[in-house]
Amino acid sequence: MTTTAFQPKCHWALWMLAGMLAGCGGGGGTGSVTAPTPPSPTPVPTITPTPTATPAGRWQPTIATTWHWQLSGTIDPRHAVDAYDIDLFDTSAATIAQLHGQNHRVICYFSAGSSENWRPDDAQFAESDRGLPLDGWVGERWLSITSPGVRRVMTARLDLARSKGCDAVEPDNVDGYANRNGLNLTAAQQLDYNRFLADEAHARGLAVALKNDVDQVVALQPAFDFAINEQCHEYDECVDYAAFLRAGKPVLNAEYRNDYRTNSGGARDRLCAAATAQGLRTLVLPLELDGSFRFSCDAP
Repeated sequence: MTTTAFQPKCHWALWMLAGMLAGCGGGGGTGSVTAPTPPSPTPVPTITPTPTATPAGRWQPTIATTWHWQLSGTIDPRHAVDAYDIDLFDTSAATIAQLHGQNHRVICYFSAGSSENWRPDDAQFAESDRGLPLDGWVGERWLSITSPGVRRVMTARLDLARSKGCDAVEPDNVDGYANRNGLNLTAAQQLDYNRFLADEAHARGLAVALKNDVDQVVALQPAFDFAINEQCHEYDECVDYAAFLRAGKPVLNAEYRNDYRTNSGGARDRLCAAATAQGLRTLVLPLELDGSFRFSCDAP
């Protein structure tokens, strides 16, 4: 199963570390590992989940849900995980059906906060609704999240996700207010927009992930079914996801740092010990999310 090349959005500071991450893009082989616990791990408070009700018929991932995340390259359907996170536009309904046939749930990625000039519906965004370019991402610009036109495009994308058979969606770039966007977006507008996305996904029977937007996690947890985070270990932000874990909602985490990949000095061992203690589902992946390597802190 093949998809076209595409890259996810990461923590803004990642690009300051480009030299360190350059080794993550290719080679290295594939694999999943279960990391040993260091002799004296840092104590982490135990979080007891409080289950929340889910409407019948909608998938609700649990804190034990395992995952694979790949947005470009040839998708390998052989990972023994509960869910695959793939690109909404570049993945066919037939591929999604194949993953379902192998007992995988499917999470469909799309950008909800930026225009991408290679997407088939990009012309539907008015020029007046486009803000500044996203730093480091050619062809992308922040979107006006208060615009009815932008919201119409997003509801159409959710319709596409439902028609293709996605079980859940991952709307990306939902923290524009915290970036230099050129549209004067506010925190209150972001909360409103993100809740709009969650409500519209639920209306279509789709589970929905809160992507990053760490500063609004507590306020938005009740509206979302799970969280997807990039680099909370690297930037010491994982503790902010306690609100999801207490509600019995999983936090799916990806890390890109090169020493996590190579396990230099036991870096990945320490990472996985911390992830296991906190209850996060952590993967070490290439920045390109092309499937060229994969290390899991879970088994497999």
